[in-house]
Amino acid sequence: MAGAQKYEPLAASVQAAMYSALSDRKPPTSSFRNPVEAVHWLEEMSGRLAKRIPNQESRLAFLRAVHYEATRAGLDPQLVLGLIQVESGFKKYAVSSAGARGYMQVMPFWVKLIGGRNDNLFHLRMNLRYGCTILKHYLDIERGDLFRALGRYNGSLGRAEYPDAVRAAWERHWYYSLRTANK
Repeated sequence: MAGAQKYEPLAASVQAAMYSALSDRKPPTSSFRNPVEAVHWLEEMSGRLAKRIPNQESRLAFLRAVHYEATRAGLDPQLVLGLIQVESGFKKYAVSSAGARGYMQVMPFWVKLIGGRNDNLFHLRMNLRYGCTILKHYLDIERGDLFRALGRYNGSLGRAEYPDAVRAAWERHWYYSLRTANK
């Protein structure tokens, strides 16, 4: 279902804020509130993702990166997993017919607009950082309306298929609550 994010002119202040969010190269640290939460979440999500990413080391690195970048952008990591499932089917080198790249299917124009010329959209952390920054930007534009933000992300604003597919993947495959895990 990878679509084509559409180029929309950005105000200079928005462009600068998005550039800043992308260029913050702080080393990744844990985005979990505590080690127990990390163990529970990683164990649960790893089991769900095992068929798609069979290598455990790669799978855990992927999940840590998703959690870090989603949390850093103020997004639910499970939502991001649902979006990745719909966009690329967890394929690192996925390229859509519109030219979107990587796990989160980011359009190359974003690199020119808010990134650096050496940014590689097939690099795990770079792709996640772009995708999460862009989705957060669309959520801000749409004042928290996830349906509309997802439509913008996919280039299908006003159509229900894509937002419904992401929400369904999120709720059916990736929903997780630490409270239910501790019961």
